[in-house]
Amino acid sequence: MKIQPAFVAYVAIAAVAILIGWYMLTPPHALPIYQPSDLNPALVDPSVLGHEDHRILPFELYNQHGDTVGLSDVNGQILVVDFFFTRCATICPMLTANMAQVQTRYLDEDRVRLLSHSVTPKMDSVPVLFDYAQEHGVEARRWWLLTGSKKEVYKLARKSYFAALDEGDGGLQDFVHTENVVLVDEFGRLRGFYDGTDLTEMNRLVADLDFLLALENTD
Repeated sequence: MKIQPAFVAYVAIAAVAILIGWYMLTPPHALPIYQPSDLNPALVDPSVLGHEDHRILPFELYNQHGDTVGLSDVNGQILVVDFFFTRCATICPMLTANMAQVQTRYLDEDRVRLLSHSVTPKMDSVPVLFDYAQEHGVEARRWWLLTGSKKEVYKLARKSYFAALDEGDGGLQDFVHTENVVLVDEFGRLRGFYDGTDLTEMNRLVADLDFLLALENTD
């Protein structure tokens, strides 16, 4: 049976129309740049609530090998940030397991750095973090487990990453406990928040991280 040219043209036009319609209904991947005013005020320390052009704050902590690390050491990297403690038996095991999956995906990607902050730094000394890293397959070239001053960690949770609902300044009775994972771009801007215990949410994080990496490749 001979196919008529008019039929071929009709099919081609229909296919183009379908593609145009699909594109219009499916906007391109885009990520917001979060400012303190965009977030739940309960997550944001009142002292920074009105700030615009928010960037993560400088810090000085110790990783699982006892190295002093700070903002300059992650400059230009895309960060995946969470808060945990080694003795946690509730959300942390799932959080750590999901972070490990992210590490595996980007193990050879030097533009990515995972940062896990201990919220009980007095108990999670460098040797404790080192043992925890060994147990959970944490690779220091891609993933740092961080300890240091409790006030410093609390400041980062409340004034830098806006990851925790818990109020306070890192005093003796203050305690951060959050499943939030935060995505930070290479300029130190907040680009996404995810439930680190939820696999669907972590898959969304991976998609967003891939988007940021692709943006870098086009610069």
